[in-house]
Amino acid sequence: MDRQLLTRLNRVTEFGPLKTRASYRTIPLPATVVDALNGHLAARDIGDEDLVFTLDGRPITRQAFGHVWRPVAKVAGLNQATGPGMHALRHYYASLLIRYGESVKTVQARLGHASASETLDTYSHLWPDSDDRTREAIDSVLGRPQGSGVEVPGA
Repeated sequence: MDRQLLTRLNRVTEFGPLKTRASYRTIPLPATVVDALNGHLAARDIGDEDLVFTLDGRPITRQAFGHVWRPVAKVAGLNQATGPGMHALRHYYASLLIRYGESVKTVQARLGHASASETLDTYSHLWPDSDDRTREAIDSVLGRPQGSGVEVPGA
């Protein structure tokens, strides 16, 4: 990604630079996304300089996306707690990465955060609690006494 669509004053829509240096990144696409994208491209005549996704031939602004997204999200029963629109999808993506064990640094890179602390400030509540993992780590190395009657707090 090397530019973003901006809506300026007076609703002028144009491409502009990304917000930060960290915003310039490559995001690996899962096979399911590649398949869907290939199907989309095959069904349309899209030139090298054309936008891949448009609404009535025009770029999809955040506002326009929200008008399409909100009714679909409502019908699907999606929780709008993180806010409607593209930002909800961004939070969903981050939460999936965390749920499947990605590190803070990986999530930071994928989201384009300038620092890991920005990622943690926003998403630390989603990382699994370390208490169980640290107990399991020590038990797996040292072993747990079998039938010793020793009560291990929190286990």
